[in-house]
Amino acid sequence: MAFQKPSHTFTKIHLKGLRTNRLYILFSLSFTVFMNTLSFAQELPKPKASIPAEKPKDTTTIGISDIAKLPVNSTETDSTENDSLKKKEFLTGIVKYRAADYVSMNQRTQKIYMYNEAEVLYEDMEIKAGVIEIDYSKNLVYAGRIKDSTGYSQRPVFTQGANVIEPDSIVFNTETKKALVFNSRTEQQGFKVYSPITKKENDSVYFMKRGRFTTAEDEEDPEYQFVTSKMKLVPNKKVIVGPTYMEIYGVPTPIALPFAFFPMTQKQTSGIIFPSFGEDTGSDRGYFIQNGGYYFAISDHLDLAVLGDYYTNGSYGLRVENNYANRYRYRGNISFRYENLLDSERGFSDFSQSTIYNLRWSHSQDAKANPNARFSASVNLGSSTYYQESVNQLNQSNFLNNTLASSVSYSKTFVGEPQVNLSLTASHSQNTNTGDINLTLPTLQTSVGRIYPFAPKTGSKKGIIQNVNFQVTSRGEYSISTNDSIFGKSEMFDDAKVGMKHSLPITTNFKVFDYFSVSANANLEENWTLKTVSKYYDQTNEEVVTINQNGFDRFLTYNFGASIGTTVYGMYNFEKEGKDPKIQAIRHVVRPSLSYSITPAFDQYYETYDVVDADGTTSVEYTRFENSLYGNPSNRYSSSVGLSIGNNLEAKIKSKDSTKTEPEKVFILNNLNFSTAYDLAADSLNISPVRVSGGTQILNNKMNINFGMTLNPYALDSNNNVVNTFNINNGGSLFRLTSANLTMSYTLSNDSFSGKDTERDSSSSRESVRSGGRDDDLFGRAEDFADKRLSDDDKGEEKENNNEFYNYKIPWNLRLAYSANYGNTRRENAISSHSLMFSGDVDLSPRWSVGASSGYDFLNQGFTYTQLRFERDLMSWRMNFSWIPFSDRSSWNFFIGIKSSMLSDLKYDQRKRADRSVGN
Repeated sequence: MAFQKPSHTFTKIHLKGLRTNRLYILFSLSFTVFMNTLSFAQELPKPKASIPAEKPKDTTTIGISDIAKLPVNSTETDSTENDSLKKKEFLTGIVKYRAADYVSMNQRTQKIYMYNEAEVLYEDMEIKAGVIEIDYSKNLVYAGRIKDSTGYSQRPVFTQGANVIEPDSIVFNTETKKALVFNSRTEQQGFKVYSPITKKENDSVYFMKRGRFTTAEDEEDPEYQFVTSKMKLVPNKKVIVGPTYMEIYGVPTPIALPFAFFPMTQKQTSGIIFPSFGEDTGSDRGYFIQNGGYYFAISDHLDLAVLGDYYTNGSYGLRVENNYANRYRYRGNISFRYENLLDSERGFSDFSQSTIYNLRWSHSQDAKANPNARFSASVNLGSSTYYQESVNQLNQSNFLNNTLASSVSYSKTFVGEPQVNLSLTASHSQNTNTGDINLTLPTLQTSVGRIYPFAPKTGSKKGIIQNVNFQVTSRGEYSISTNDSIFGKSEMFDDAKVGMKHSLPITTNFKVFDYFSVSANANLEENWTLKTVSKYYDQTNEEVVTINQNGFDRFLTYNFGASIGTTVYGMYNFEKEGKDPKIQAIRHVVRPSLSYSITPAFDQYYETYDVVDADGTTSVEYTRFENSLYGNPSNRYSSSVGLSIGNNLEAKIKSKDSTKTEPEKVFILNNLNFSTAYDLAADSLNISPVRVSGGTQILNNKMNINFGMTLNPYALDSNNNVVNTFNINNGGSLFRLTSANLTMSYTLSNDSFSGKDTERDSSSSRESVRSGGRDDDLFGRAEDFADKRLSDDDKGEEKENNNEFYNYKIPWNLRLAYSANYGNTRRENAISSHSLMFSGDVDLSPRWSVGASSGYDFLNQGFTYTQLRFERDLMSWRMNFSWIPFSDRSSWNFFIGIKSSMLSDLKYDQRKRADRSVGN
């Protein structure tokens, strides 16, 4: 550390041995004191005592320049140089010192004085004070402030490395290594301690009398503090206090403790997780202890938290949370949650018990760890009713989830010519409404890089022959379809399907007449299966008997196709000579495409059995591959022509920014697509319904609009069945609207109007997404106020930055989602769903925030699931209130607690649950 150069320079003394010279002895004593004093690595408060500012009398003043001229190495023979009893030298480095006014030595009193901006530096240690006095006759060192007409100034500052002490004054004994520190202030990891008198027992233990500690930022006027009669501090390890009570703005409260222990560490350590206490007033589960357990700091790459809940009616829960990481290679987390929930009391008629669980696993690999191999996992599986029945506040926003999905995959690329790709995937999908589960354990997929057998060795590929290419792919699965009720039991494997599919697509493309792109393809596909069926008609029982046969079997299918397309550009300019309109041009892009496909009938894979009844004998056709994993071969010849038209409409408008010379491009329609097909081989209903879809963005791209509809050209009969008669010939319009949908989403905030919109990515949103929910809080926000992982760490900082302009700029955000669906397939002519959902937050003041998530169902004329949120920043404390005012999940949750992780166990958490969990 270097100091700004004053009117004089630093003096350097190389201490290579203790000499008989008195100056050397005095400075050795001062630096011995200094080294022992600086071992206290904290920031201590204001003291009371100070060193008088008067210049001592009867002293010999030595100028800085004179000390610099003193000899450092003497050539005189030292009689004690070879003395075996001579003590080992203490100071071996370079010492720097200075004082703004003077440095003096009193030989009679054996004292050294440094006055005004006194500084001493030795290696990584430093002392600054208004006055420094060394009494080497009593082995004492004094450091204090300077008193003048305005009060005290230049409080002592002791620094060693990154550790700092700032008392009012200090007295240190170099012989006993003990010290008295007056009005010390210490801060470590946000934990601030003040003590009028502190006794330094040794280098690592300090005793304090009548101490006060807090985490408030304002040390002079803290909003709260704890007052204790005695305290023991071991820096970077622990704090132990005796009888303690709490003060709020200097007013004592009845909150008191007989003793307390606060562990302090700068590294990851294991320890007890203090639980929350309360009463579940909305149900009959009674009082509870929640989220208590133990945290295991296994290593720098792995940790584990085991948490538990217990209710007085016998309900309990268990949570295991694990995080792991290896920098530049991978990271992930595993979570398992189990709850055994009891309603009412055993022996009562309304008693019920449910066991629910949920397993989540997320694993991601650094892209640079291995470019040719990759492993990833995203697992979310468990009881279908877990999110609906769970009493954990974290799951509040996810009870509307209809599906759970999981995927664990490994992929490997074998570099070469051609390149070979291999992937192995296990997947899971679960419908939480029906409990149906689909598993693939696993899916194996291999592919060979695309091969161009006729491509030239150099140059680009041209023409129909040189562009011929093919690619071989194989896919195999072990698929299970089961239900939540038998998941994990042997019965779930009874209907498992095994299959493998090999595909060989051959394609080519070329241009005709320079503007048309033509592509042709042929696809060969072979399916393997281990299960087939055989059928016959049992005339005795008059039923069809199906026999499952195990064994390898296969079938081969193929099809052909071709397509031709082009792109047409249309431009209309509004610019005219002498005029500069706001809309300068509109461009219309049309991409028409005509396709043809042909699929032969594979009758060789079909067999028949005869059904004999009163009407005679009827032959029924079937295929033994009807239960094949990848479907069965078709016995219907198909020859179809498809037509699709894609549209894109955009405008060039004059920029609002006068400094920009180029116009801005604005999309009027991102896409507007029409598609239909005509089956040449069908006897009736040859034309497929016309599908229309489109989308655009408006309001400065803040609102997304997507729409779609299906138009059927055929009419309905009196039984609402489609007949082979055009609707227009049946007295109707050209097309019959059978279905339509419209979705809109809108996201904006106060920053949207300033041109610097910020993307919201809170921890609570990530928690909802990880559980299979939404990231826009439209179904409510995942909240457990005692869990600091779900808090937005930078939210408070953003508020503070806006304080100066708070009357002119109130932070807010709003998210809207509108959805409407119409159905008229069989003359229903009804809207099947029509709703608007919204979620938003408003910071009413720098410390007050309110938010809400709700919606309105226009079809059923009622509000959807609603959550109201209130948050108050109490500086060192935070207060949250979440309320679900109505529905069968009506509940509320109140929390107030200290922000600091050091005192996070000092909290009050009260909640009211729903009267009865959904699904019980």
